[in-house]
Amino acid sequence: MAEKNQPISGNDLARFSGPGSFMRLPMVNGLKGLDVAVLGIPLDIGTSWRSGTRFGPKEVRSESAMIRPYNMGTGAAPFDSLQVADIGDLAINTFSLKESLKIIQSSYDAILNYDVMPMAIGGDHSITLPILRAMHKRYGPVALVHIDAHADVNEDMFGERETHGTVFRRAYEEGLIDPQKTYQVGLRGSGYTADDFKEAQGWGFQQFPARELWHRSLSTLGGEIRRDIGTEAPVYITYDIDSLDPAYAPGTGTPEIGGLTTPQAMELIAAFKGLNIVGCDLVEVSPPYDTSGNTALTGANILFELLCVLPGVKYR
Repeated sequence: MAEKNQPISGNDLARFSGPGSFMRLPMVNGLKGLDVAVLGIPLDIGTSWRSGTRFGPKEVRSESAMIRPYNMGTGAAPFDSLQVADIGDLAINTFSLKESLKIIQSSYDAILNYDVMPMAIGGDHSITLPILRAMHKRYGPVALVHIDAHADVNEDMFGERETHGTVFRRAYEEGLIDPQKTYQVGLRGSGYTADDFKEAQGWGFQQFPARELWHRSLSTLGGEIRRDIGTEAPVYITYDIDSLDPAYAPGTGTPEIGGLTTPQAMELIAAFKGLNIVGCDLVEVSPPYDTSGNTALTGANILFELLCVLPGVKYR
């Protein structure tokens, strides 16, 4: 059995030095033998308000140097269980959203030819649509856990049908997701109309507004979602950092007050252990709006929590 990759220890090499990969894992060019491939998608031309998520992958990787390989809260030991490496960034077209989405889909088509689970660092939320298109080719309609302040079900934005705010309407229309197993957690804020969220409920989406989650543990909700989906259905998890209150994650493009807390995010993700997760992403980290680096640090830790609940992870 091949030896598993391990993050470089902070006792072997100072955390402020070393490779700029996720958790200072090996950077590789090939996918053979990997269980999990971490990749960056440095895109922000799908945003409607504040840009800057093109810098998200680099900053999330930088802040991830602080994370150690064992999850002391849950006992998860992902690097003893899975072969994980960083495969770098996709070469998107910084002048064309349409071409960039094609590049993302074709790249994922190639990745999914291997028995590997892709974990993407965004990038704005428009990246998830081409990812789901590629996932559908491999798995058919997937169950979707979408944690976000926004439902992202607009018909269009400025006449454009593919943006960060239209992703899940397109995914529903194209049959990429199972609407009866689609869960949107953390929705809040102001709307264009009083019925902004209601149409998606009619499609079958289950929605959990942030206001209904205030002052609550999300372990129960996560467990209910897990039981509803079951252990067989392929699941995609997309985590928008703006699901968190801007007190915890100010560095994002469209912040909304009254959001989730970081402990709630950790509880929710931990409850997904047992799901057949086939892919995930962390999107909308915009470093220029958080000079402390805290949003990227939080994003890196959310990715680590997701890594800890993937199929095959051992617990100690």
